[in-house]
Amino acid sequence: MPNQSVARSALLPPAGPQRTLAAAQLASAVGDGAYYTCSALYFTRVVGMSATALGIGLAVGWAVGSVAGVPLGHVADRRGPRRTAVALVLGAAAVVAVFLVIRSYLPFLLAVWLYATAQSGLTAARQALVAGLVSRAERTGLLAHLQSTLNGGLAVGAAIGGIALTIGTRTAYLGAFVVTVLGLLAGALLLRRLPEVPPAEAESGTGPRLAVLRDRRYAAVTLVNTVLLLRMPLLSLIFPLWIAQRAPGLGWLGSALFVLNTGAVLLFQVRAARDVTGLDSAVRAVRAAGVLLLLSCAVCGLSVLDVPVWAVGALLVGGAVLQVAGEMRQSAGSWQLGFDLAPPERIGQYQGFFGTGVAVARTLGPLLLTTLLLDGGLAGWLVFGGVFLAAGYAMGPVARWAARDRDRVAMAPAVATAQG
Repeated sequence: MPNQSVARSALLPPAGPQRTLAAAQLASAVGDGAYYTCSALYFTRVVGMSATALGIGLAVGWAVGSVAGVPLGHVADRRGPRRTAVALVLGAAAVVAVFLVIRSYLPFLLAVWLYATAQSGLTAARQALVAGLVSRAERTGLLAHLQSTLNGGLAVGAAIGGIALTIGTRTAYLGAFVVTVLGLLAGALLLRRLPEVPPAEAESGTGPRLAVLRDRRYAAVTLVNTVLLLRMPLLSLIFPLWIAQRAPGLGWLGSALFVLNTGAVLLFQVRAARDVTGLDSAVRAVRAAGVLLLLSCAVCGLSVLDVPVWAVGALLVGGAVLQVAGEMRQSAGSWQLGFDLAPPERIGQYQGFFGTGVAVARTLGPLLLTTLLLDGGLAGWLVFGGVFLAAGYAMGPVARWAARDRDRVAMAPAVATAQG
């Protein structure tokens, strides 16, 4: 029984609001997994868009939509994160429903922009909801559970999408989109079961509404974290292309590495975040992530050498294991820093800004990495690993610089009161 209890605690958050939030994440993630698996082929094969038009549309939509994270995070701070999150999930479901009837490019662009806007705002609102539901010491642990749940849901959704891809008919694709809508609606219903988190109290004075846009120190932390997030296209883009170049006979390995990553995060993300409880431990986690990502790049880069096909596969598996270990440490450290360095009354807008790093990495990462890694060979992999190492070690001084500023701002009202 004790072993079962430990295993359950590693996979499930505590009963109550935390578990309800995880269930909402799971339902929405199943829908997202079905959508992400099928959407590209639906729009190219069924709607008839070219791959170039689709790629440009998605890049523009996500680039523009990601900007909404800060103002929508501000709305979550001022109107309450639960009701904001529910509204944004329902908005995302409505947009996916519209995809069922889109047949031309301009409506597609508008829909992608709205979908990206809803998802960016939802990330900020969900983070503000986490901050309101649990104590400061519990936030990183809950986010680790949510990340694990997200990966599990995406895997289930991807399996559903895989069935639609295998059938290959328009009806099958639309069925996957219906699963997406239903998953999002279920997520919204579960979010409504959570207790209402009261809006943050507005600060007195005439300071800027979107103060995060003037916070250079928090922007510096976000920038360093964005560099580390350039790991994201490795799994979805670089590994499959690298395999196609170096070992075409191992085409199946790309999917296997995706399953490896998803399963590892599902099983071990909570454990990887357990010792991250404050600024110092978060900095150590990010520094360790930089080292692990450097080692991952070095191991993957060795596959460019004249070695047997089985050795190429073994090196890529080893690199993928190091990569997911670094990913889990980087995620845990960045969650802690993103919360700790944000003012309590502005968690939503600050998390909205911090989350733009994901959009930047997804937009610029493919352009940078395909040139550096696919054309640069071993030297390119080592340079990329060096960038990770430098960012991992830079986070410490940058985060402490930001923390000193936050402490100074927090002490100002107390000093003013004492003087008065």
